[in-house]
Amino acid sequence: AVKQAMGGNAAGHHPLAAATSGACATIASDAFMNPFDVIKQRMQLHGSTHRTLSSCARTVFRNEGLRAFYVSYPTTLAMTVPFTALQFTAYESITKVMQRRRRPGYDPLTHCAAGGLAGGVAAAATTPLDVVKTLLQTRGSSTDAEIRHARGLSSAAGIIWRREGAKGFFRGMKARVVTAAPSTAICWSAYEVAKAYFIRREEEK
Repeated sequence: AVKQAMGGNAAGHHPLAAATSGACATIASDAFMNPFDVIKQRMQLHGSTHRTLSSCARTVFRNEGLRAFYVSYPTTLAMTVPFTALQFTAYESITKVMQRRRRPGYDPLTHCAAGGLAGGVAAAATTPLDVVKTLLQTRGSSTDAEIRHARGLSSAAGIIWRREGAKGFFRGMKARVVTAAPSTAICWSAYEVAKAYFIRREEEK
């Protein structure tokens, strides 16, 4: 809806419409998914005693309150909004370039490759924010007093900078790219398959 309102469905290249529609979509989805992401991070911690989602959620709520589920939400948005905006923009740009060399319209190889490349680029560029987000989401289970008292983006970033320097912000980047690229390739491929199907159905009416 946002993309259409900004003219993104018209012929031509519309990077701003793609970026804005992606950003709006992720703001809405993250508001719902952030608590689940917090629970997932807590359960993945080494030495975690949580065996179920519900037990983890109850423990977090009892010890830290409702705020714990959203303390990283601004940081999550600070990461996912640029990630999605970059991914949508890169996908549209890469698709346009690849389609000049191949047939226009639905092309599985183009959409799969463009989706993977776009996801990899976006994942690499937003790794520092993901590192900060992870520190904030897991701070409640940390035995480190300074980490436990981290209260926001700048506080968490300061801890990482003092302890590890610039390299600390890129910890796990390769794994993040390797994870994101196949995921976004599959997502964009599935989206384009569905889009092509419904367009064909509409044209056949």
